[in-house]
Amino acid sequence: MQERRPVTALTDDAPVAADHPGPSSGVRRLVVALSVTGAVVLADQLTKWWAVTRLASGPVHLIGTLDFELSRNTGSAFSLLQGKGFLLIAVATLAAVGLVAMVRRASSAGQAAALGLILGGALGNLIDRLFRGDHGAVVDFVALHFWPTFNVADASIVVGSALLLVSLIRGPGQP
Repeated sequence: MQERRPVTALTDDAPVAADHPGPSSGVRRLVVALSVTGAVVLADQLTKWWAVTRLASGPVHLIGTLDFELSRNTGSAFSLLQGKGFLLIAVATLAAVGLVAMVRRASSAGQAAALGLILGGALGNLIDRLFRGDHGAVVDFVALHFWPTFNVADASIVVGSALLLVSLIRGPGQP
């Protein structure tokens, strides 16, 4: 039989807590994931609002090949599935539900933060598709000219996915 909480040892040795995380660590991971998600959605929507209002009059050159240039993408990553807004909304909604379920099983706060980045990016783009009024398009504005134009939500999805992959490769208990 497996104990679900620390137990008193039957020997004179000091009691040892069980190896599994307690309920407070699950709440902590959820708080981390939701905080990161909220920060990403806020940053994404604020930068898209700025892009729509400021870049409507033309692009802004920053340095080298980096420009801020307003564009709208009715497709997914790399402009795939153009005009399939309904399908992309359904996929993003299912992905968001799946990501929330994954947060519950995250083995660390770091994994929860990575999942929060991905979830925040998915929700940021989903908000555009549902409420921006651009026929299911997402606002993109970071133009590198050697890569497709993207936004904060897209960057969060990529960074979160990379961090999650690293944490999964390293395994549980690794920093």
